[in-house]
Amino acid sequence: MQPIYSFFEQLDDLNAVSTVARLLLAVVIGGVIGMERGARSQPAGFRTHMLVCVGACLAMLTNEFVYDTISQTTDPTRLGAQVITGVGFLGVGTILVTGRHRIRGLTTAAGLWASACTGLAIGIGYYVGAIAAAALIFTALAFFPAIESKILARSRTLELYVELDSLKSIRILLDYLRGGGVNILDTHFNSSAFVSGSVGLHLSLKISKNTRAQLLTSIERQEGVLLIEEL
Repeated sequence: MQPIYSFFEQLDDLNAVSTVARLLLAVVIGGVIGMERGARSQPAGFRTHMLVCVGACLAMLTNEFVYDTISQTTDPTRLGAQVITGVGFLGVGTILVTGRHRIRGLTTAAGLWASACTGLAIGIGYYVGAIAAAALIFTALAFFPAIESKILARSRTLELYVELDSLKSIRILLDYLRGGGVNILDTHFNSSAFVSGSVGLHLSLKISKNTRAQLLTSIERQEGVLLIEEL
């Protein structure tokens, strides 16, 4: 038991053993989080999350090294704060706004940021917090989408993108919705759709309970509707 206790005791201090162990743990945790994103074909996947986690870990290790060996008057969290800011800019690169004004990549950006924070925790030797956070992050990314889909399916708010063949068809569609008792919360035209000869329309609707599927089907059957997509 003594050799095992001695090994774990070394992990609490900054030395060669703890440095390698922390970096390896950052590789594993960053890879696990990124593996889920990569499986969903997201822009930041396995290697990106791994590198972010390892880089954040190294930044915190460097900070601790400077504090212990050069000057204890420095702020031991300064580099960590800069990492969080820097990863914010990296995350922005994964966020895309599609031609239908649909925002994609927010979850991946949040995963990158969380991966960096986990790397910082590993770098300073907060193993329990890092491992617990990694488990929760992976759970949120891998298993919560199914729960989120069930919640959204019961929502009374419906966001739609509809392409129609003319402005006249839009008026007909809006009159049809109002006549059916649907509350139109917001409408927005997509000017880029005019290039393709159609008119893009974003609709924010408040619907009655359990009418989502029927409403989508009825809109799809309306004259002039070329495409309908739930956002």
